[in-house]
Amino acid sequence: MSQIIAVTAGKGGTGKSTTSANLAHALASMGKRTLVVELDFGLRCLDIMLGIRDKAKHDIGDYLEGTIDILSATTKVEFVDNLYLVCATKNPFMDINPEKVMGVCEEMREHFEFIIIDTAGVGSSVFSVIKAAELVLMVSTPDPVCVRDSAMLSDFLYVKNSTNQKLIINKVHSTFKDDNALYDLDEVMDTVGIPLLGVVPEDNTIRVCGAKGLPLPPNCDGAKAYKAIAKRLLGEDVPLTININ
Repeated sequence: MSQIIAVTAGKGGTGKSTTSANLAHALASMGKRTLVVELDFGLRCLDIMLGIRDKAKHDIGDYLEGTIDILSATTKVEFVDNLYLVCATKNPFMDINPEKVMGVCEEMREHFEFIIIDTAGVGSSVFSVIKAAELVLMVSTPDPVCVRDSAMLSDFLYVKNSTNQKLIINKVHSTFKDDNALYDLDEVMDTVGIPLLGVVPEDNTIRVCGAKGLPLPPNCDGAKAYKAIAKRLLGEDVPLTININ
């Protein structure tokens, strides 16, 4: 059975799209046929992050307008087998049609084991898409504003019956404990109130590779963190790559 996963965040700048791209790459590199559906209409970035900026000839907007089928809007990521992307439209005024988007995901279940939806904003249409996912991944950084917003969004999703939620704490610097303005990671988990799936370090390699459209080097801290998260999604009991004590 394939699994639809919605990746979301309480505010911008958490690394939601970066998480979608690198988690998808980790799953694909483990042999899982993986599709990313990008919904950040007008502000797309995953074609750059996944190295297919000049290869993506169509996007989900073309499909929603009825000019092509969804397979024609799907682009193969070249630097890894098993990974494909449906880009967001460049049109910022096009409405997200949740029924059609979820129709895309249901249709793609026949072709992919994991379908990762990179959500955008917190509008009603986005909530409808998130509600249809089997798993919601909440991406938060360990700062007070982001943690509070993540907790509020998580509570709202519970009200909307999106109860299967997991937390990814992103951009954790090695010296975060020394900054009194930041939470420790145990407090982040307690405040957001959902189970922890993984912790991703502040790793400049993630930023550089995303900007250049390159895969993360397997031995960098970021790649190790995303691989550990992917393994947990597959049911493996693996330790965190960052010590949270």
